[in-house]
Amino acid sequence: MGERSTGLRSRLVDVGVDLVTAEGVQALSLREIARRAGVSHGAPRRYFPTHLELLSAIARRGFEELAGRGVAALGEDGTASPREQIATLGRLYLDFALTNRGMHELMFRHDLLESNELGLRDASLPIFSLLVDLVGRARPDADARLVAGALLANLYGIAQLWTWGSLQLTTGADDFAPLLNTALDAHLGSEGR
Repeated sequence: MGERSTGLRSRLVDVGVDLVTAEGVQALSLREIARRAGVSHGAPRRYFPTHLELLSAIARRGFEELAGRGVAALGEDGTASPREQIATLGRLYLDFALTNRGMHELMFRHDLLESNELGLRDASLPIFSLLVDLVGRARPDADARLVAGALLANLYGIAQLWTWGSLQLTTGADDFAPLLNTALDAHLGSEGR
């Protein structure tokens, strides 16, 4: 791919990221992305043969941003225990999910993650691998992948239910910190708190 085509490919993804951030997943049509990028409605097909490939490239940006935030946050305090680092990642994840709702929804779409040909699964692995490593150090007695998976599912559920207002209604909580702490206790034990 030449420099110009790489630039247009990147611009299409940039426009998609802006669109999903501002208007949500439902706004991500090829036609709208092309219009906002200032190209013909057929131009995206030259770089992304299917709509799912373009959506996958947009979602990849979300995983890269989340992973970058995680690495930066954990790098700030090298003395934190594995549990404290998991708590930091949990807060960061929930904050990301709640402030980037459209991107969060796109990142975990089954149809995008299901096909490894789109490469999105590979983009999601670094942050999950980091979580697995930390869980393994916090819970050496358990299968770290399973505990990390269960914790991620719990955090995803908190994010979704918080977005819908369900948890605030049922728990009376006005922030997600107590729910995060409860999830950490459930998956890691309450030791050290």
